[in-house]
Amino acid sequence: MFQETPIYSRLVAERGDVPQVVRGEAERIQRDLGRLIAMNPQAPLGGQHYRPQAAH
Repeated sequence: MFQETPIYSRLVAERGDVPQVVRGEAERIQRDLGRLIAMNPQAPLGGQHYRPQAAH
């Protein structure tokens, strides 16, 4: 991707590797969504909205 610079290395040491954390979360979300989609392949396009029924 790019060559690390001293300031980048220092920021990673101080704050953690934020891009790596974000990448990991994005991959986790993608896996979770893939499982949900695989569980319900007949779901309507655009999703289904929750509409609570009125109390009687």
